[in-house]
Amino acid sequence: MGVAGRLSVMMFLEYVIYGTWLPLLALYLSRFLGFSGTDIGWIFGTAAIASITAMFVSGQIADRYLPSERFLALSHLVGGLAMISLAFARTFWPFFVGMLVHNLMYVPTMSVTNSICFHHLKDGQQFGRVRLWGTIGWIAASWPFFFLLKGVEGAALQQALTSIFWIAGGVSLALAAFSLTLPHTPPARTGSRNAPFEALRLLAIPAVLVLFIVTAMDSLVHACYFFWTSPFLAALGMHENRIMVAMSIGQVAEIGTMAILGLSLKRLGWRKVMTFGILGHAVRFAIYALGGPVWLVVASNLVHGFCYAFFFASVYIFVDEFFPKDVRASAQSLFNILVLGLGPFFGNLLWGKLGDVLKGPAGVDFRTLFLFPTGLALAAAALLFFGFHPAERMEAAAALEGAA
Repeated sequence: MGVAGRLSVMMFLEYVIYGTWLPLLALYLSRFLGFSGTDIGWIFGTAAIASITAMFVSGQIADRYLPSERFLALSHLVGGLAMISLAFARTFWPFFVGMLVHNLMYVPTMSVTNSICFHHLKDGQQFGRVRLWGTIGWIAASWPFFFLLKGVEGAALQQALTSIFWIAGGVSLALAAFSLTLPHTPPARTGSRNAPFEALRLLAIPAVLVLFIVTAMDSLVHACYFFWTSPFLAALGMHENRIMVAMSIGQVAEIGTMAILGLSLKRLGWRKVMTFGILGHAVRFAIYALGGPVWLVVASNLVHGFCYAFFFASVYIFVDEFFPKDVRASAQSLFNILVLGLGPFFGNLLWGKLGDVLKGPAGVDFRTLFLFPTGLALAAAALLFFGFHPAERMEAAAALEGAA
């Protein structure tokens, strides 16, 4: 298998793990374990702790000391075992600790896999074609549950849902082994700078600072989708075995969007592509706020892939083109702090608390709840469109290198 093929398999397995447990976790915790919105928010918030660790520990290790493929192998070995342990957890603290250990191992691998791709691909714009295999992996993780959960109710459904942890853990262990077959990616080890703090220095550049703030805002919005979509679809009457399939529609759309991402960036530029991606969130949550019909809510998930590819994937490509070579893994981790860490952390606490506040005898007032991410997405799109001017990126990067 060629390099591009191995990188594609890496991305496929990487996102099978995430796509297996994330869509149904909130439903499982709320309906079957009886956790409150705040409890669920803290469990989802373990990714934030992991992202900060990735920035100041894992990113530094991958940038300076340990070959990236070995880092992936070790991380997925430990993370897979932690994920399997969640199948046995029934109370808050065991579940919180198990998810924390898993995320401490898994979250850094998302930025490291990006860095491995950029290291071995001749053109950073090729990233979209390799990364779309992660999307295919997410879809592949979703569809089997249509059959696994079909016709299952009550206590049997709770037991069947624990398969999300078994499957995610097993795939993680498989990826740990496969990582040892990846092309060797040595740490840069150039210069004497501390990579995490060097990445933070670039926030002094206006374009990077604006993008950092907007990424934080859009990450808050993004977190609402995974927090409330499965309970929302269940409240609309959709059976659990159809929910993951309905949510995977967004990943189907993401395949096509990823395929044209490089061309879109060349034709439209960074600012327009990213702005369109954020506006997709506003459209989707506005439809959610309408409260139905079910077919329209499901169809609105088509914009999810559009949102991810045009904003978040574009951010990763921008970081690779902007940041100096020996801090790129840490720079990817810097933005992953927002995409997978601080944004979701505060977002999950916000959406969980908001759900508790808006919960009445008939359940959560979803119509009111979804107006909040709609407004936040519109504000983020406006800030990006009027405040982000990436034309200065090459000059600023050259100045940083000269000052090192």
